[in-house]
Amino acid sequence: MPADSLPTDSLPADSLIIPVILSGGSGTRLWPVSRESFPKQYWPLVSERSLLQDTALRATGAGFAPPIVVCNHEHRFLIAEQLRLSGVKAPRILLEPVGRNSAPAIAAAALLAAEDNPDQVLWMMAADAAIGDDAALRVALDAAVAAARRGRIVMFGMTPTGPETGYGYIEVGAPLPGVAGAHALARFIEKPDAATAASLAGSGRHLWNSGMFVFTARSLIAEMAEHAPEVLAAVRGAVAERQADLDFLRLEREAFARAPSISLDYAVAERTAHAAVVPADLGWSDVGSWNALWELGAKDAAGNVAVGDVLLEGARDCYVRSDGMLTAVVGLEDAVVVVTEDAVLALDRRHAQDVKAVVDRLRAAGRTEAVAHNRLYRPWGFYESLIQGERFQVKRIVVAPGQKLSLQKHFHRAEHWVVVNGTALVTRDEERIMLRENESVYLPLGCVHRLENPGRIPLTLIEVQSGAYLGEDDIVRIEDTYGRS
Repeated sequence: MPADSLPTDSLPADSLIIPVILSGGSGTRLWPVSRESFPKQYWPLVSERSLLQDTALRATGAGFAPPIVVCNHEHRFLIAEQLRLSGVKAPRILLEPVGRNSAPAIAAAALLAAEDNPDQVLWMMAADAAIGDDAALRVALDAAVAAARRGRIVMFGMTPTGPETGYGYIEVGAPLPGVAGAHALARFIEKPDAATAASLAGSGRHLWNSGMFVFTARSLIAEMAEHAPEVLAAVRGAVAERQADLDFLRLEREAFARAPSISLDYAVAERTAHAAVVPADLGWSDVGSWNALWELGAKDAAGNVAVGDVLLEGARDCYVRSDGMLTAVVGLEDAVVVVTEDAVLALDRRHAQDVKAVVDRLRAAGRTEAVAHNRLYRPWGFYESLIQGERFQVKRIVVAPGQKLSLQKHFHRAEHWVVVNGTALVTRDEERIMLRENESVYLPLGCVHRLENPGRIPLTLIEVQSGAYLGEDDIVRIEDTYGRS
C-alpha cells in the first residue's frame, strides 16, 4: 500500500488485505540444499532472511491483516519460529494433513477468511518466490485489489526478461474500465518449447504467469462452486471439522483427502469468465533452479556468484555454493557447484532444470539424501548425525532455551549423553539429574527419559547410541509438549 496509508488499527477490518502464503512445495530443482525435510522456502537463498520470511514481510504493516499460512504439518514449528523471528504477529497457520496442490489449499484459506467477512480481499502468494522491486509491487497490488473488489480473479503477469521455458504465459487482453493498470485476461499458454517461448517473450502481449492471485473470499468461493465443486465440497468439510492444535489449525484429514489434487490455475483461473491480469515488472523470480539463483545473485567481475567458503580461479559465469567445506573451482564456465554436508552437485547451468531427474533416481534407489538433510529440525531444536557404524551412532543435539524433548523410551538402544555447552535437566526413570558442561549420564535400554534445557543459552550435547537397531522410529513417546504421537 502507499507509504502514507493510515495505520492498520484505524482502517475498517474489511479494508485490510489478508496475505495467504502457500508453503507446501519441496523445491527439488534446488537439491541438495532444498529437500522435503527442509525445503527451499526456509533457506536464506537471496537475502539474509529465508524466502518465507521475505514473503511474509512484504505483506505486513499498514493495510494488511495477519497472514494465513497453509503448510505441510511436518513444517509447522519451523514456520511458526521463522515468522516469530521476523516479527509477524498473530499468523493463522493452517495445516494440510495431505498435499493436494494449490486449489484445495487456497479454498481452505478463503473459507476460513469468509467466516469473518466474505468480502475480505485475499492476496495469495507462494512462500518461495523472490521480488526485487517492492515499490513496483505496491503499485501493482493497488490495481489488483481494485479489480478484485469488482469481482475479478486477478493474476500478476511478469514482464519477460527472456525466452523462459519453465514458466506458463498469459496473453493480455483489453484494459478493464475504471481500474487503471488492470486488463482482461485473454488466454493462458502452458510452458512452451524454446521457439515458442522466444516468440511469446518478444511479442509485447505475453507475460509470465507468476502464480500470485488477488480476489475476495466471496468471489473465489463462487468460482470454485461453479468450476471445481468437488474441491470446494471436500475442503468445506475439512474446514468445518478443523481442530485447534497449540497455535495451529488442523484441517480434518478424511474430508481434505477427498479433494482432487489440482492447481488453482487449472481449477479456476483457466475456466473463469472473470479473470484479470495486472502487468508488472517486479524483478520477480520463482527461484526455481540454480540458474535462477545465479541470475539473482551478486556477481564478481567474471560473472561468478560465490556463497560460503569458496575459492575461484579462472572461472566465469558460475554459481558456486558451499555450506561447509572449502570448495575450489578452477577454469569452469557456466557451471553450478553446490556442496552440502552429505552431497555435492555439479552441472552445466543450461541443465539446471534436470536436477529433478537426479532426485527421482535417488528416490528410486531408496537414498535418504533425496528427501532429508543430515541436520533434522524439531520443535525443540535440531540434531545431526556425526558418525554411524555397526551397532553405534554419534549425534550432536542442540536444544533451544526453555524447550524439552518428549518423555520417551527405546526398545533397541541405550544412550550416553555428554554436555558440551549449556545446562541439561535429565529425567531418567524416577531420577531428575542436572548436568553441566563436561558432565554425562548413561540411559540404559528401556529406561524412561527426557532431556530439557532450563537455561538461557542453547544446550549442546553429544549423544552416543548403541544397540541392535538405531532407527528414529524406535521411539515410544509417553508425553510430548508438542502433541506428537
